[in-house]
Amino acid sequence: MTEILSLTPPDRPRLLDPGRPGREDLASYLATGGYPAAPAPERLVESVAAAGLRGRGGAGFPTAVKLRTLRDAPGDTVVVANGEEGEPGSVKDRWLLRHRPHTVLDGVRLAARTTGAVRGYVYLSDPQAADAVRRALLERPPTVPVDIVLTEHTYVAGEESAVVRRIDGGPALPTTKPPRPFERGVGGAPTLIANVETLARLALLTAHPDAAVAVASSHLLTLSGGPAPSVLAEAPAGTHLGTLAGHAGRGGSAAVLLGGLFGGLYGDGWAGLRLDHDELVAAGGALGCGAIHFLPPGGCPVGAAADAAGYLAAQSARQCGVCVSGTQALAGTLAALARGEGRHEDTGKLHRWSQGLTGRGACGLLDASAHIAATLLRHFPDRVRAHEDGPCPSCADAPPPDGSRLGVTVP
Repeated sequence: MTEILSLTPPDRPRLLDPGRPGREDLASYLATGGYPAAPAPERLVESVAAAGLRGRGGAGFPTAVKLRTLRDAPGDTVVVANGEEGEPGSVKDRWLLRHRPHTVLDGVRLAARTTGAVRGYVYLSDPQAADAVRRALLERPPTVPVDIVLTEHTYVAGEESAVVRRIDGGPALPTTKPPRPFERGVGGAPTLIANVETLARLALLTAHPDAAVAVASSHLLTLSGGPAPSVLAEAPAGTHLGTLAGHAGRGGSAAVLLGGLFGGLYGDGWAGLRLDHDELVAAGGALGCGAIHFLPPGGCPVGAAADAAGYLAAQSARQCGVCVSGTQALAGTLAALARGEGRHEDTGKLHRWSQGLTGRGACGLLDASAHIAATLLRHFPDRVRAHEDGPCPSCADAPPPDGSRLGVTVP
């Protein structure tokens, strides 16, 4: 079971609103100021830039830069609402599509108007979310044609080049870059691919311009780990991770897996870190998609790293030889360490792989696996060395690492 928690002050606009239970219909969305008159394109871009809205899919790229780039692109353009969240510990995108479909579609409308797009797509793998979006499209037909594209749920299916490839009729697998989608995307047209939370916040800040900065700086988060129920939360930027852990019943955690699998592990001092893209990157982590997995008291970071690496190895697109061999080598070595079957030279191998494999795959999956190993070695060297002589009690009692313990159900 996953619970819902809002740390956003009730006088601010928010996506997680206890006063709006259930699925949003057209009447309820209009009552909150939805589908307002669209500002002039350049004015909207300036508003987004001033508010500081950044992408919520993982990289945190400035949204205004994306909008302006597509607006200045030659010819017709396309907008894609990307709702395919491959991170096993994230549920925010599916929740938004199931419960706030009009908010997302309003964001598509505004992005299309701003960039001059002639077509839009909602890209996802969740059938319940697809049904909610279909109902919303029937309630209020869009100003530009919007199609729903279903894909299989995989870690790499939401990567931007995989999104383009699937919408164009191919498999949801990454391609080499360049070109990037903003240069040549769906059907060869310049394409804006935006995470559904990014688009929802675009709609919310447009409807509430006086609170634009607060809207742009709040985050949807998925908090998991340990015996307590998982939590879908909304919190303002600057909130300490320790505060989040306390509200989610995880105040005694010894370590965290940050930002989904891409952010890596963090040990001592994690509670003092804040929800801030730049601060987390400077600390060697990442906010990413806002998925934060807390290791319970007694939980082992070596086992958590093995679990994450095992999941990533199983999710490899198997298009790049270096990704197949690299993820399998990392996962196998970490699993052996977790079982207490590692060798003393394994630490050196993990260090070399974590440094040498980064940037060599067509997508970020290999980078994520390498970063897991690098952060384990950086923050928990003593635990790694201890595992060379045998498993700890936590790892000895754990099932084989496959990532299944990282999964979260949609509330």
